[in-house]
Amino acid sequence: MADETEVETEGPKKGGKLGLLIGLVLALLCGGGGFFAVYSGMVLAPGETTVAAKEPSEPLAPVAFVPIEPLTISVGENANRQLRFRAQLEVDPAKEQDVASVMPRILDILNGYLRAVSLEELQDPTALIRLRGQMLRRIQLVTNKGSVRDLLITEFVFG
Repeated sequence: MADETEVETEGPKKGGKLGLLIGLVLALLCGGGGFFAVYSGMVLAPGETTVAAKEPSEPLAPVAFVPIEPLTISVGENANRQLRFRAQLEVDPAKEQDVASVMPRILDILNGYLRAVSLEELQDPTALIRLRGQMLRRIQLVTNKGSVRDLLITEFVFG
């Protein structure tokens, strides 16, 4: 019986040093590969800070800008707050004089529309996008079709 006890305690030998050596080599290779990937920018690289300028496939269309006179509009229940508005219209150069000749109508449309906008809507941070679209549509109705391409708001101060 003593022999049986000795056999059980000896058991098969394990290659502990060889497994440890292989694990250590693999860990070093994975660590070095990870370091290289991060260091070279292949992984976790911030967005490119410089953008290569592409040559335009076609030249930009000629454009002219017609300034709109600055507007100061009283808003609120007691008209205790004011909105300063300044913008320019992007137009076709051939129609610049036509648009400038109807500027009093454009100012009237903008003044009436901005006075009708509620105080809550003016305080909304995303309101400028909606207001810009509404104002552009009204200006395009007053001017000839295709005269005004865009409305560029240069000042919109509510205080």
